Amino acid sequence: MTTAPAILVTGGAGFIGSHTCKALARAGFLPVAFDNLSTGHRDAVRFGPLVPGDVRDSAAVERAIKAHSAEAVIHFAASAYVGESMANPGLYYDNNLGGMIGLIAGCHSAGVDRIVFSSSCATYGIPDRLPIAETTPQAPINPYGRTKLICEAMLADHAAAHGLRYAALRYFNAAGADPEGELFERHEPETHLIPLALRAATGQGPALQVYGTDYPTPDGTCIRDYIHVSDLARAHVLALQHLLRGGETLRLNLGTGQGLSVRQIIAGIEEMTGRQMPVIWGPRRPGDPPALVADAREARVKLGFVAARSALPTLLADAALAYGVRDAA
Repeated sequence: MTTAPAILVTGGAGFIGSHTCKALARAGFLPVAFDNLSTGHRDAVRFGPLVPGDVRDSAAVERAIKAHSAEAVIHFAASAYVGESMANPGLYYDNNLGGMIGLIAGCHSAGVDRIVFSSSCATYGIPDRLPIAETTPQAPINPYGRTKLICEAMLADHAAAHGLRYAALRYFNAAGADPEGELFERHEPETHLIPLALRAATGQGPALQVYGTDYPTPDGTCIRDYIHVSDLARAHVLALQHLLRGGETLRLNLGTGQGLSVRQIIAGIEEMTGRQMPVIWGPRRPGDPPALVADAREARVKLGFVAARSALPTLLADAALAYGVRDAA
């Protein structure tokens, strides 16, 4: 009997991490979730073992890799809210940079030299043109984006020194949920637009707070490129397989190439639910660029990746399962 190759997934109890664990299991891997459960959920670890631990503890990372003979690491564990990073930058430098230091040290000690890294479009800041290509200058405007950019630099430096190979996946706005209803987006407090809008539309939460109606966009609200979490999970598996085959280091955008405004998201949810959403229109939030839309061609060329479930009706329908909306298109 062949043993499934193990992959350590830091932050494997979180939103994108748990979906990626499911995709890994379906692809024939054993996902080993390494998570301190500070924001993740124990019941989301369903597809392999859970190893409680903090990525800032390099010895714990090393032990987890050796205990399961993990062949590579997918690194999600991080703090990931733009607004929070503006208010509490120290938390982000401690958790995100400290986590990358511990992760790389643990991997090096355990002899693992392949890492798939959850980076972000926040590393680009306010781009001078859209869509955003991988060659766009990276000039983040908030601590969250800066920590992700520094983490990319740390990987590059260790690659030059030790032969580490990695994939830095700069994804845009993760949204949606597992279409089979096993996993959902669960953040406390929730800050993401689509779950907050669904809560407001279904009466399960307060009115939706919209930050900014005077951006230089067609309808005055922010534009983002929303990509389904299941598509993101599949892209991580493709990047992992690329590295395991001996492929080169990658730095790739993960998005759809299509931007949607906050008003368009609201309209889509109102159409799906048949309910008018209560909305509070407020001023801009510091650290938010007007528009972020990916040039997604490089991921298609290098990995054969195309977003399959990210069209707005499908993405909203999958996300809505968590709120009892089951007759969505």
